[in-house]
Amino acid sequence: MQRSLEPANLTSVQQFVLLGLSTRLSGRDTLFAVFLALYLLTLLENTLIVYLICTHGELRKPMYFFLGNLSGLEMCYVSVTMPTLLAGLWTGPFYVPFAACMTQLFFFISLICTECTLLASMAYDRCVAICRPLHYPLLMRPQVCLGLATSSWLGGLVVSVAKTTCIASLTYCGPNILNQFFCDVSPLLNLSCTHVALTELVDFISAIVIFWGTLLVALASYVAIAMAVLRMPSAAARHKAFSTCASHLAVVGIFYSAALFIYCRPSRIKSMDLNKVLSVVYTVVTPLCNPVIYCLRNREVHAALRKALRWS
Repeated sequence: MQRSLEPANLTSVQQFVLLGLSTRLSGRDTLFAVFLALYLLTLLENTLIVYLICTHGELRKPMYFFLGNLSGLEMCYVSVTMPTLLAGLWTGPFYVPFAACMTQLFFFISLICTECTLLASMAYDRCVAICRPLHYPLLMRPQVCLGLATSSWLGGLVVSVAKTTCIASLTYCGPNILNQFFCDVSPLLNLSCTHVALTELVDFISAIVIFWGTLLVALASYVAIAMAVLRMPSAAARHKAFSTCASHLAVVGIFYSAALFIYCRPSRIKSMDLNKVLSVVYTVVTPLCNPVIYCLRNREVHAALRKALRWS
């Protein structure tokens, strides 16, 4: 009898309260200005990359095809999380309707899964270019590149549909406060008052497939690149290749370290300030750094940029 009465006493939450990045009044204006500048700079960088790749024939290569996809994704990625981060810094804690929260969660999961797959595809592309240069035109022909990019985007959508559906189907009966600056998986699971075993299982499996799977592909590719570089006869060539790989590994390492710490756990984790700091790393820092690391240090991109400035 007691069990039959429990569902009737549950009141479904219709909206959530996002506490934002900081609940302190002091310093919020400064943080707002800093993150707004970072947001606009990220959009500018990635828009420039997409423009250069689309308008310059010398950049129509597999490497730049993936970089163009990554830049387009980064613009979408920061536009999903940064508006609520900025709104929280501007107004303080604010209400988000349930449907809007689930919509943000859907796009966030889809884009972060797509980014993992794209980073692995880019690492594989560089591995083939360095380790199998004679077979590179065949192994990375346009059909293969298009297939890898399409699989990345569609795979992210499929995973996001499964995870968001499970999370949205849970019952939230209060409290409704999310200690985060966007609607994230772990804070939402913490608020659920129903059994979350199935949702955690879906979350765990997707983490293994997407995060660990793509991470292993990326690491294996960079290990193969390192071994090929060590066999190069020229010290200058080895130094150049190692500096490029080190930069790429730094971005991949930062992104995966922060994401894996939060998402690759089968059990719920409490919302802590540390989680918000790590969330800033892979939602703000990596989209800002990726264009600089992958493109703006590249000689071909520099040449295309100089040509575009001369035309203007």
